[in-house]
Amino acid sequence: MRLHCFGESGNAYKVALMLVFSDFEWEPVWVDFFSGATRSSEFRALNAMGEVPVLEDGAQVLTQSGVILCHLARKAGRFGGKDLQEEGDVLRWLFWDAHKLSANAGSARFLANFLPPEKRPEPVIAFQQARLRDALKLLDAHLHERDWVVGAGPTIADFACCGYLFYPEPFGFQRVDWPGIDRWLDHISALPGWKHPYDLMPGSPADRAQPIS
Repeated sequence: MRLHCFGESGNAYKVALMLVFSDFEWEPVWVDFFSGATRSSEFRALNAMGEVPVLEDGAQVLTQSGVILCHLARKAGRFGGKDLQEEGDVLRWLFWDAHKLSANAGSARFLANFLPPEKRPEPVIAFQQARLRDALKLLDAHLHERDWVVGAGPTIADFACCGYLFYPEPFGFQRVDWPGIDRWLDHISALPGWKHPYDLMPGSPADRAQPIS
């Protein structure tokens, strides 16, 4: 399998974690997002939405991290929930993450770190960070007396919800403020094969001398 990705993408990181934890053979294909690669005709032929991640699994080309995670869970026969109830709960958290958690974390992180300071829309960042705090409150409370988001072991719900929370850039999240989330992230990083996103996928802010303009 080939995962089109770049290190700064939390959504791609979700899929990369699933590939690693499922022991699939895969290779990362670096997408030079900050030079406009996702806007190129070549990339749009692969994914008309112009986004990563994109997974090539043989003749199949899959896009959107939630769809890819579900595909890989079916293929691996694990991490999708042990019964119909858990499968439904996993999907519930995937949809919640896409709308409430990753959407705000990813955008706030991008605007606050990867735009030149003079172009950063501070009121927008503050608004998104406020929405992110609401999502973190819910997740932290959910994890207060449990080790995993759904069931007794890790699922793709965990890999989805953690996607942006291992990144070092300041975007309105500090682990010390959220003890339930902090403990849960420790459980994830203790899984065999775990790597930091900048070690698991090609590309990082250190590779760029200047922010995008």
